Amino acid sequence: MSSLPRLSSAFRLHSPKISTRQLSTSFPRLANRAIVYKENGGPASVLSVVTNPSLPDPAPQTVNVRFLLSPINPADINVVEGVYPAKPTRTSEGVFVGGNEGVAEVTSVGDGVSGVKVGEWVVLGKQQSGTWRSAANVGAEDVIRVDKSVGEVVAATITVNPATAYNMLSDFADLKPGDWVLQNGANSAVGQAVIQIAKSRGLNTLNFVRNREGVDSLKGQLTSLGATHVATYDDLADKAFRDTVKSWTGGKDIRLALNCVSGPTTTNMARYLGHDAFLVSYGAMSKQPLSLPTSLFIFKNLQSVGFWQSRWYKEKTKEERETLMRTLVGLFNSGKLKEPEHEILTLRADESDEAATARLRGVLSKMAEGQYGKKVLLQLEGESPLDQNIPAPSQTTGINLDVTSFKTKSI
Repeated sequence: MSSLPRLSSAFRLHSPKISTRQLSTSFPRLANRAIVYKENGGPASVLSVVTNPSLPDPAPQTVNVRFLLSPINPADINVVEGVYPAKPTRTSEGVFVGGNEGVAEVTSVGDGVSGVKVGEWVVLGKQQSGTWRSAANVGAEDVIRVDKSVGEVVAATITVNPATAYNMLSDFADLKPGDWVLQNGANSAVGQAVIQIAKSRGLNTLNFVRNREGVDSLKGQLTSLGATHVATYDDLADKAFRDTVKSWTGGKDIRLALNCVSGPTTTNMARYLGHDAFLVSYGAMSKQPLSLPTSLFIFKNLQSVGFWQSRWYKEKTKEERETLMRTLVGLFNSGKLKEPEHEILTLRADESDEAATARLRGVLSKMAEGQYGKKVLLQLEGESPLDQNIPAPSQTTGINLDVTSFKTKSI
């Protein structure tokens, strides 16, 4: 293996794993760890696990945090590849830290910080902050408190997919109970959140997915989440299907469609929209352009707009961001939103940087081959919580990953 970038070679880990219950203040603190890359490229080739020095005390108006869980999202992969519009900033060591989402626990606060306390859980409102690490120093204005009642998995995955779904359902069409929403990519994480949030508001959803082996099982899964109807892109292309949709909706105008696929599929979906409707695009998984008939704009007054959750966070106040988090927490705590299916990849303290890198890259290779369908959450073991005088992280409900645990699954 080629040499790995290191932030501080003096803090590489070789000692056996030590239970936090056995630690005392006389033990040296374990160093922090991070997943970094020097240049853009395939994640399984360019990402490496490195060891960082322990954090110094936080400067004024900043806080030190310890990350509990951080997901690997598709957009994170695109950022590493260099094909995503949002770009992280290099650290002083000349590397990028991966990750855009995760839940952390506040371990210390700097002078002048108010509104957040040691021991509270927070998520980051500033995008591309680098969440694939065990600890970080961040600006106090950039953290958003999140209630511990939702658990680590929900808190770690709350800021991107559920937030995107909620805002797209709320910020465009003025929808009332009984109204209809169309969406493609309905089996995606955002799509599943759309189904659940729409149901909680009394909205009907018509959901489209790719035809595949086991599509009936997938339809059943989405229906169990609250989908009103589920159909395939083949159905969408069939002109006779229009009569089926009309019978489902009672001929009511559909005023919102959500698009993460683009290409001909979305062109077909847009034809089902009524007057003064919104087509909201938040992805292009087909990697094809979006083409819409001019007649939809002239005669139906269609509005085709884009939505990017990162821009939403950037444009909103901290109070508005916290209000969104409280709303989503309420949906999870009331059972109206379910935590995503997931497994946890723990990079252990007893692993060398090289061993942890090899294991991480093995998981990323399997993900790139489409051999895994669950959300993967990273857990980087770093400094002992006892050294920060705070409790050890609570037990999560996921399954710790080994590279050999992957099974082929179509997604």
